[in-house]
Amino acid sequence: MNLHQLRFVREAVRHNFSLTDAAKALFTSQPGVSKAIIELEEELGFEIFKRHGKRIKGLTPPGELVVQACERVLAELENIKRVGEEFAARESGQLTVAVTHTQARYVLPQAVAAFRKKFPKVKLILLQGTPEQLADWVRKDQADLAVATEALADEPDLVTLPCYDWGHVAIAPAEGEWLQDFQGAGARKMALADFQQLPVITYETHFAGRKKIDAAFKKAGVDLEVVLEAIDADVIKTYVGLGLGVGIIAEVAFDAAKDQHLVAVPVDHLFGRNTTRIALRQGVFMRTLMVEFIGTFAPMLTPKLIERVMGGGHAYDI
Repeated sequence: MNLHQLRFVREAVRHNFSLTDAAKALFTSQPGVSKAIIELEEELGFEIFKRHGKRIKGLTPPGELVVQACERVLAELENIKRVGEEFAARESGQLTVAVTHTQARYVLPQAVAAFRKKFPKVKLILLQGTPEQLADWVRKDQADLAVATEALADEPDLVTLPCYDWGHVAIAPAEGEWLQDFQGAGARKMALADFQQLPVITYETHFAGRKKIDAAFKKAGVDLEVVLEAIDADVIKTYVGLGLGVGIIAEVAFDAAKDQHLVAVPVDHLFGRNTTRIALRQGVFMRTLMVEFIGTFAPMLTPKLIERVMGGGHAYDI
């Protein structure tokens, strides 16, 4: 038994049981992967994979246990590498942070600037994607940590820590009439029914609390006419400014000084508050750079708290 065999088994599962794709990911040949897996099965005395002819179709019951063990062994191997990196170059090296667009554009800049000032020799990489992609990158060690609102707390093999809460605002052109009734002292709050006759521009389904928005309208039985979807609040603000509709965006994406051509009305009472979290792979070795970045982004997450959470459950609430 060797580490190459364990990697081949893991990659075969990760690539939906395609040995061709697994071989490409590992920069080796498909026959070599197939031979190594068969040799491992012969050594263990049972089949790891279910087969139909020469094609792999799934995992056998003992194969599922083998894959879990492979994940643990290879994760610890990555930890050994991280220990070496930690003590070879404590204030240099590389840190990869997976983020959604909203976090990268509106929330992270100050933390990134402060982190870069403290660690000027560190190469910082920001990977942008959907919350599901972020979780997968952390799980596969393609990112050290992830910052997002949706999905992360639901991943059982990740440890997540809350950073801050936020709500939504409705936005419209400052010169228009769409939101006039909801501005100023004594103005009434928007209701879901107020959106009934309005063209709406908001986030794509997987981003920035969109699922909560849809759920609120569905529960109230109010039809929502979404005329445009985007992952980027700047895109939403651009088309709102052109008069195409009323926008619903994260409050952190609205800057009264920079967005003077628009007006914003709080609507968190309609859609609830959202919690942005940092996610880490359970059992990962916490490099100094990871702890420092987390502390810079969310100062309430102290090294002692992080250490305590990493040894406990997967979704922590302060």
